[in-house]
Amino acid sequence: MKKITLLLLVLILSACSLTSSTELRRNQTKWENANITHYGFQLNVGCFCPVSGLMPMTVEVQDGEVVSISDVNGDDYPTTDPMSEFILKYATIDRLFSELGSASVRGADKLSVTYDSTYGFPTDITIDFIELAVDDELYLSISGFEPLP
Repeated sequence: MKKITLLLLVLILSACSLTSSTELRRNQTKWENANITHYGFQLNVGCFCPVSGLMPMTVEVQDGEVVSISDVNGDDYPTTDPMSEFILKYATIDRLFSELGSASVRGADKLSVTYDSTYGFPTDITIDFIELAVDDELYLSISGFEPLP
């Protein structure tokens, strides 16, 4: 009986993983097919980190590269800031998809993603890397997305 229960649990967890992987691929394809090369959005990163007070940041991206980032006060966010590498990791839609496909995110204890129905990009991401750990959760949200000329 224990073996059957364990087998069922493994099958259920595998099915959840396959579904989220399929959903990720489907939405990434939708994003790629939209062929938007210049866009802007507000990025909100929620974490136990020193940049929380600067959110949301306004990001402009062209041809896959960050053109500009400004904080909630409208000030340019300096790439010399020690946290800039962390912020830049999530500062384009392609980078968000890349992170969602990474081993560290796929191996998280809890992952929840909501996608934009028109373009397929992630709008809300909640990651709890270790369910019983404190201060390891990461929340990302994309709002105000706008294709630019």
